[in-house]
Amino acid sequence: MSILKLDKAMIRFGGLVAVNEVSFELNKGDLFGLIGPNGAGKTTCFNLITGVYKPTSGQILFNGTDITGTPSNKIAKLGICRTFQNIRLFKALSVLENVVVGGFLRHKTGLFSALAYLPNSIHETDKLKADAMELLRVVNLDHVAHVRSADLSYGMQRRLEIARAMATQPELLLLDEPAAGMNPQEKEELLLMVKKIRDEHGMTVLLIEHDMRFVMGLCERIVVLDHGEEIAQGPPSAIRNDPKVIAAYLGEAV
Repeated sequence: MSILKLDKAMIRFGGLVAVNEVSFELNKGDLFGLIGPNGAGKTTCFNLITGVYKPTSGQILFNGTDITGTPSNKIAKLGICRTFQNIRLFKALSVLENVVVGGFLRHKTGLFSALAYLPNSIHETDKLKADAMELLRVVNLDHVAHVRSADLSYGMQRRLEIARAMATQPELLLLDEPAAGMNPQEKEELLLMVKKIRDEHGMTVLLIEHDMRFVMGLCERIVVLDHGEEIAQGPPSAIRNDPKVIAAYLGEAV
């Protein structure tokens, strides 16, 4: 069943066409990759999906509902959440607190009430903390729950961003270069973790990533962009040997 559909999505910035009538569709439970060279339009696609930008033309559907141009906060409440290419944690807060903040999207208690320890917020905040600890176990960060997030390694900060996004209880999780800055062992752990998020938590995953070994080892379907246009779409076996992909991005078969 389709969860996300881009239908000829296009956006112009002045005279520049950043994304040119891109179309692809994700089914529920997909591990889906969006790849291409720098400037191909990948992050711009993420920004269209999450409401940062409004398409100049085309349509974006989520669970069959037209969300084209819907504001980011409403899209998050509908069930789409993302991480960012540049890490955006609350550096002064602990690891646990960062994930708790993500959980407030789905709860009645406001952040101010929780920070002020108002009576009506205590029970719900305790529940948020318990849920956050479970997510930290998923990303193997429960042992540093009370460490300041700024003091984590780069790879651990990446995993924390994923946990915080998961705390919003999304149906569709968008990961923007999640393996960036990680060593080979961290990448292998991340690959297994993302599969676990899909298999055990029922989330559909769309990711941007430059590490082709990571993408080919994780994603079941891939779309390739070049200069804002789709040049290939299919399973990893087809993408890795596509002459247009090799010429535009990979340089050689992988």
